[in-house]
Amino acid sequence: MLAILSITFPIYVVIALGYVCVQRGVFRPDHMPVFGGYVMNIALPALLFNAVATRDVSQVFNLTYMAVFLAGALATIAIAFLAFTLTGTAPTRRAVAIMGTTCPNSGFVGYPVMLLTFPSLAGQILALNMLVENFIIIPICLAIMEASKAEQAHILRKLRNILWGVLKRPMVLSLLAGLAFSLSGLAMPEPATRIFSMLAASASALALFVIGGSLVGVPLRGNWGTSVQIVLGKLLLHPAMVALALLAVPMMGLAPLSPDLAKAVVISAAIPMFSIYALFAQELGHEGMASIAQILATSAAFITLSALLLMLL
Repeated sequence: MLAILSITFPIYVVIALGYVCVQRGVFRPDHMPVFGGYVMNIALPALLFNAVATRDVSQVFNLTYMAVFLAGALATIAIAFLAFTLTGTAPTRRAVAIMGTTCPNSGFVGYPVMLLTFPSLAGQILALNMLVENFIIIPICLAIMEASKAEQAHILRKLRNILWGVLKRPMVLSLLAGLAFSLSGLAMPEPATRIFSMLAASASALALFVIGGSLVGVPLRGNWGTSVQIVLGKLLLHPAMVALALLAVPMMGLAPLSPDLAKAVVISAAIPMFSIYALFAQELGHEGMASIAQILATSAAFITLSALLLMLL
């Protein structure tokens, strides 16, 4: 158990440090978007480029891992859609809830967890997760959100804008650039490797600090019942669906995953929802519900992640 706590405890200490520093005025709340922007636009893209560019394409495109991660997410989306529909949840609220159950924070929380659990694979795991999330899962969730609006005119144009917005993200551009460099067969110059490694090293701690600092002053007025359901979906349903998809790998005719990658794909699904979840929910007027779900999931994940790591490691 001490070995498991040595993974989860440092992560939550840094999150708590971010919260306390903002609460006590060491940093202002408006500093957090700046720090987060550095992580999203500089540190994580550098990490992703280096992780992809220095690996063979066959390692980056691990089809089994990606298929398992995607199948689990699609199953979670389908079950969440059905469950929230049967309980009479309004379409816009349902759309926000589906996103919350399915989109993990692979960059800000998942990567630090992997760095402590599987240090030699952390960059590869992040790249694989980001490929599936940015190109398939997030666009699907955004499409559901668009379709939930009463006014659905020009939805195809909106979906095109969603896809274009995804492609313009620095992390996606860095993934594509890394893939191009990997395909070129060129060797990364040593000075460039050192630069990317230095930038990547700054991602983990600062990302967790931003998570904690961003929780200060978050509105706690919203639909608590739906928020709790979202948390259960994200922390329990999503990893369970990925685990089932992992068991189905032989039936898919795919090559088996290594033991570490098999564990990593399930752990990746058990990560709380991504940090900009409430911003997406705000577009539909449900930022309060999303904020409650995000705080609850981030807090409860200390227990659920520790339990899952204890089971798998």
